[in-house]
Amino acid sequence: MHGIELKEFQIECVNKLLDATTIGNKREVLVQAPTGSGKTIILLDYIEEYLEDNKNTIFIWLTPGKGDLEEQSREKMIKYLPMLKNKNIQDVLLQGFESGDTAFINWETITKKGNTALKEQERKNLFERIDEAYNRGFNFIVIVDEEHLNKTAKAEAIIEYLNPNYIVRVSATTKKNKEAEFIQIDEIDVINEGLITKALYINENVNNTNILENEHEYLLELALEKQKAIRKEYKQNNNDVNPLIIIQMPNNSDDLIKQIESILEIKGYSYNNKTVSKWLSNEKENIENISENNAEQIVLIMKEAISTGWDCPRAKILVKLRNNMQEDFETQTIGRIRRMPQAHHYDNLLLDNCFLYTFDEKYEETIKQELGNSAQNVKLVFLKDEYKQFELEKEVKNSDFDGFDDRETFKIIQNYLISKYKLTTSKEKNKIILESEGYIFGETIKNKIVKDKIIRIDSNELESANKIEIKSIVNTTKNGIDLRHSIGVISSKIGMKYDKTRVVLERMFLRRKLFNKKFINLSLIEFYALVINNEDKLKYDFLEAVSQEARQTAIKESSIKRIPFKFPEMNIIKYDPEMKDTEIYEKNIYRDYPNSTIKSKSERMFEKHCEDSDRIAWFYKNGESSNDYFSIVYVDAVGKKWLFYPDFIIQDKEGYTWIIETKGGENSEGESKNIDIKVENKFEVLKNYAEKHNLKWGFVRDYDKNDSLYICNTNYTEDMSGDNWINLKEIL
Repeated sequence: MHGIELKEFQIECVNKLLDATTIGNKREVLVQAPTGSGKTIILLDYIEEYLEDNKNTIFIWLTPGKGDLEEQSREKMIKYLPMLKNKNIQDVLLQGFESGDTAFINWETITKKGNTALKEQERKNLFERIDEAYNRGFNFIVIVDEEHLNKTAKAEAIIEYLNPNYIVRVSATTKKNKEAEFIQIDEIDVINEGLITKALYINENVNNTNILENEHEYLLELALEKQKAIRKEYKQNNNDVNPLIIIQMPNNSDDLIKQIESILEIKGYSYNNKTVSKWLSNEKENIENISENNAEQIVLIMKEAISTGWDCPRAKILVKLRNNMQEDFETQTIGRIRRMPQAHHYDNLLLDNCFLYTFDEKYEETIKQELGNSAQNVKLVFLKDEYKQFELEKEVKNSDFDGFDDRETFKIIQNYLISKYKLTTSKEKNKIILESEGYIFGETIKNKIVKDKIIRIDSNELESANKIEIKSIVNTTKNGIDLRHSIGVISSKIGMKYDKTRVVLERMFLRRKLFNKKFINLSLIEFYALVINNEDKLKYDFLEAVSQEARQTAIKESSIKRIPFKFPEMNIIKYDPEMKDTEIYEKNIYRDYPNSTIKSKSERMFEKHCEDSDRIAWFYKNGESSNDYFSIVYVDAVGKKWLFYPDFIIQDKEGYTWIIETKGGENSEGESKNIDIKVENKFEVLKNYAEKHNLKWGFVRDYDKNDSLYICNTNYTEDMSGDNWINLKEIL
């Protein structure tokens, strides 16, 4: 390519792309390219090579809305391929397309509602320009950059309109798809070429012999020491590179940012002396020239992953603060510290590796979720025309009264815990009982953390990594954020307001809170440690308590909003492309819907039953937790409203519509496999909804003893031996 020499693996990827889009018989090509593998360079070289033999082709390079990625990519084309024609969206609207064009378009300017970047007239104009290009005999190839951010119905509709010969989707975490050609760049090849670090060291030099005073300060000290050591090593190798520390903050963490800024200032790092910088969505400080190898900033404070496409090869150390355990820890973020600043290794332990410091216990599983290798395959399916008119009435919540007051809620949770754990009036006995049930008491916060060296981020090395336990002293100022986070997790799980949840916990466990039926008398420090250390157990116990079958409290009509439900025109399904003997279910309302979708056993069995049954005309698998799907409102034991998304809507050959919920059934030992503790609430509300709307309904469960499905729509029982569970074949 003009002005740049490609590495061996990059050339190989370009050749595979050329094959896939000339002699390949699959319209879609998926390229999985690890962060740092030179994805943009590969695509530019591919475009140059392709256009030599295919002059009538136009490339549309689509990027997501963050970070002006389309301009960055376009600038690279201007730099490396100045002889090729490139355009932005305005150029296309004004001049139209010419053969050999590459048009760099920000996805969201076309698709986002309310986005003024492209007015309705201009949108129409874009479609006219596409039609014009076709009339002149041109072909399109679409490149979807960072494709994992672009899976939306509107986006797919634009691609459908472009009707390109080929669609090339590129991402570090793209998912395999049987219908698409899959090109994967191996991490090891990128490492061997010196473009990314040899390994990631997690929590190097962390020791668990002392109880920590302040874990944030401890991690920052380790990171700053590591930065100095790497800087010194660069200098000894006559390299003017100033390694950067990225501190990734959780969302809603303004207090924590102030704490971190204060710790850094005490250690001599500040905005004033230009060693600290900040990159938040609404606040940027001291970021000029931060990507230069010898820039003076030593620390960058950021929230979430920095804009897609952000490139700073001198970043070598990531500090990931612990109290956002429910957020995704993206591989893209690790990718930020894996690039080699001079695109080669030095044969030096300090310079050839990158370093992560974190006490976030759950980042390991979220890394795995983000990875292409372990990620599930997805497929887009489109609604058949004959089902576009079908309509039901669905329910969503109106925001008014939601739940009882905290005294009543407290009483329900208190009575449930007394009953579950056989708690007494003796606070000493209660502590012993709860400890024997796995609750942790004390004045320190415990964390199990990974401490290891990981070479392949996209492998299962993390699963088998070494772990150590760290203890830190509770400090109400420092750990106030952790406490708020833990109470927040519990409150959102049970749908109760934060303040209510805190009051309930304090009444049960905190000494200074006046209440004569307290379970245990804990000091403030012990209370903090109890809630933070036992977040998962408390969350589950509280959820069980509020999920008891609701007392028959009538839901006010005004608190439910009823709106029409139509089937989504496009759906994204998870499926297994490797499954043998895959079939298409013709009775599903979506085109090309395979029997290899990833579901629970009872859902899979039910779909097969629908396809095979002479009595069923069609079936629809409902989704979860989105406005696009069918929902019904129900209340729990504390009067809190929830949305229930039944699994299936089907129609029988007589024209009756059925709403079906599937649950885990009974195993061969006669034990229940159902794990939904709100099952009885949902059963009652579906019964009421079906009666009101004159629909048929039922809960369906699998029965392992004879591999059959059974349906119930009278009285719900976990035990399936009674007459209330009828073999599904007798009904449908």
